[in-house]
Amino acid sequence: MASGRTEAKHPQAQGLDERSPAEVLKILAAGQAAAAGAVDSAIDDIAEAATLAAGALRSGGRLVYVGAGSSGLMAMADALELPGTYGIPRDRIVILLAGGAASLENLAGGYEDDTALAVSDAEAARIGKGDCVICVTASGSTPYAIAIADHAQSHDARVIAIANNPGAPIFAYADTSILLQTPPEVISGSTRMGAGTAQKIALNMLSTLVGVQLGHVHDGYMVNLKADNIKLKDRASRIVAGISGVETDEAVRLLQQADGSVKAAVLLAAGAANLAAAQAALDKSGQSLRRALTTFK
Repeated sequence: MASGRTEAKHPQAQGLDERSPAEVLKILAAGQAAAAGAVDSAIDDIAEAATLAAGALRSGGRLVYVGAGSSGLMAMADALELPGTYGIPRDRIVILLAGGAASLENLAGGYEDDTALAVSDAEAARIGKGDCVICVTASGSTPYAIAIADHAQSHDARVIAIANNPGAPIFAYADTSILLQTPPEVISGSTRMGAGTAQKIALNMLSTLVGVQLGHVHDGYMVNLKADNIKLKDRASRIVAGISGVETDEAVRLLQQADGSVKAAVLLAAGAANLAAAQAALDKSGQSLRRALTTFK
C-alpha cells in the first residue's frame, strides 16, 4: 500500500518537540492554512461532484457517505447536517462509517482494513442505481472505502472519491475524483489535521452547492431549513422577513400558516392564496423559490 504525501515528513518537523508552545502552534496553524489552500485547485472537480450528487437527490436517489477513521468522521459530520440545513429527508442520506457506532466510542484502526465488513455494509444499505456514493479517504487506499466504491460501481451507483494523494487507487473506482493535494502533515501521517481540514472544507463546499442546485438557497438564505428548535425557528422567521420585507411578527404568522416551510411562507407573503397554491408554485418551479416568486408578480 503506497504511503504518498500523507505519510511524508514535514520540512519543519525536525526538532518540533524542542520548540516553545507558541512556536509549535504557529507551525501547526501554518500547516492548516496550507492544507486549506489545497481546495482551490479542486474547484472544478467539486462542482462536477456536486452536480452528480444533486442529480441523484433530484431523481429520488440517495447520498451515501463512506469513510473510515478521521476521514469517516469528516464524512459523517457533513452528512448529519444536511437534513437540518437544507431539509433533505433523513432517509435520503446514508452514512457508512467503518465500524459503525462502535467507532464513535473507539476509533479503532482495524475496521478500515475489513473489506468483508465493507461489502456487508454496502449490501445492508442496498446501494444501487440512482444512488450517489461519496467515499472519503486521506490516503486514497483505504480498503473499506475502496471495497464500497467497487460495490457501488458494480451496482450502477455513481461514485465520488475524495483523497489527498495523487494517483490514489480509489480514483479508479470513481465517476468523479477530487484530489486535495495537501502538504505533508506536521505530525507525519496524522491526517486528522491538514488532510482532514481540506476534506471538511471540500465536503462543506460540495454539499452547500448541492443545496444551491436543489433550490434550497436564496440570496444566501437557507430557505429549506428544518426549524426544530428555538434558534432555528427564530432564524426561519428572520429569513422570511428578510426576503419578503414583512415584519417579524407577520413572518411568524406566515410560517405557522405554511406549516413551518420558509419557502411557502415567503410565497404567502408574495400573494399566494394559501399553502396549497404556494406548494403548487414550488412544485412547478422545481423547488426554486426565485422562480416560484415570479408566479405572484
